[in-house]
Amino acid sequence: MKLTYSTQKDEKANYLYIQGDLIGDEVGPKLVELVSDAIQDGAKTFVIDLSEVRYISSSGIGLLITMLTKMRNVGGEVYLTSPSEHVKKLLIITKLNNIFTVYDSLEDFKVKN
Repeated sequence: MKLTYSTQKDEKANYLYIQGDLIGDEVGPKLVELVSDAIQDGAKTFVIDLSEVRYISSSGIGLLITMLTKMRNVGGEVYLTSPSEHVKKLLIITKLNNIFTVYDSLEDFKVKN
């Protein structure tokens, strides 16, 4: 399934809503650019909503790590929200759940931050 995305911003964070398969295709560099742009705008919190992501490839994992590294290099943080059961298992198997803070829902993130 082709990846599409949308963005939103509020006083707490910049939000990236991804739909489709996160496989690091031609859209990948655009996603990293979104983080770079947010950093230039002074953002310190970037939230990636995974509720509509069915599959993440190794390249997709690399994208997430690149985005996290960019934010942490400026004292910021990337949070993941709403992973499906399949994606949640992948995060556990790859130990990314130890690197990223993962929230069960976007609402959960907003309440706790």
